[in-house]
Amino acid sequence: SQNLSKEFAEAAQQLKKEAPRIQFGKIDVTDQHDLRKEFNIHQFPTVKFFVDGSRQDPTDCKGVREASAFITWVKRRTGPSTVLINSTAQAEDTINVEDMAVIGFFKELHDDSVEAFCETARDVPEMPFGMTTSEEVCINYGIQKNTLVVFKKGKPVHNEVLEDGNQNKLDPTRLIKTFTLDLVTEYNLETSVKIFDVPVESHILLFTSKNSQTFNVTYENYKSAAVEFRGKITFVLVDTNETRNGRVSEHFHITEADVPAVRILNLTRDAKYKMPADEVNVENLRHFCQSYLDGKAELHLSSEEIPEDWDKMPVKVLVGKNFNRIVF
Repeated sequence: SQNLSKEFAEAAQQLKKEAPRIQFGKIDVTDQHDLRKEFNIHQFPTVKFFVDGSRQDPTDCKGVREASAFITWVKRRTGPSTVLINSTAQAEDTINVEDMAVIGFFKELHDDSVEAFCETARDVPEMPFGMTTSEEVCINYGIQKNTLVVFKKGKPVHNEVLEDGNQNKLDPTRLIKTFTLDLVTEYNLETSVKIFDVPVESHILLFTSKNSQTFNVTYENYKSAAVEFRGKITFVLVDTNETRNGRVSEHFHITEADVPAVRILNLTRDAKYKMPADEVNVENLRHFCQSYLDGKAELHLSSEEIPEDWDKMPVKVLVGKNFNRIVF
């Protein structure tokens, strides 16, 4: 929170010269209960963007953590969110300016998918966005339909065909999450914030010791599955040999005897799912992830055994194993 406040102040300082129309303000809502209620503030810090002096429906600035990203986010909200590309040389410049970049290739600039693309660009200040209708540029990259392409270190790593009217496919959160995190992110104190910061619902966690003899094989299988489900489920590795990760293992009730173990966590519902098979191979992982996405995976209720006398008294004793049956 302190660090974000510092970055926010730095962005304000820089934009003061470039865009004096944009005002930055800071509110401590601990004693401003009315403001907290009016703007529905539940977590801290929260950054909201107000346009034309209106208090109605300000835009949330989510997941932005650095001054440079704040500046880009604000500029894309107040001006064009993408660069218009007219030549291959210009495209190459856009692709190589940062580690990652996104280009939208379009037949024409007036359709729904262009609008969705520009909207996405506004919410992903971490990456440069360009768009083009140039036939020469499209031919150079072998693009035939309206397509979004993500480039990493100058090479295309993801293509997404955009048909008119299917704006729902363009989810900014998924774009950020899919391409700014590694294929598998190892859980530690530094990455824990990044993993759970942007609200992507589904996380799969592999609990295993990096010192174990089978680690390399297990990890390769896990990475292979991560490629298939990239963008739908975030893949996380928890090293059970690292004592500081004990809290995570405890939260999922993972003991030494369970390792290697695989769990899926749905952050929105705080629901946990256990992979039914013990062996961590690609087939089992694929089946587990797919059944979860299809809504067929069984909820995992870590539970103590049902006490023999749970039903004897007027107040029934509930544990995970009998909770659903009795309550629902």
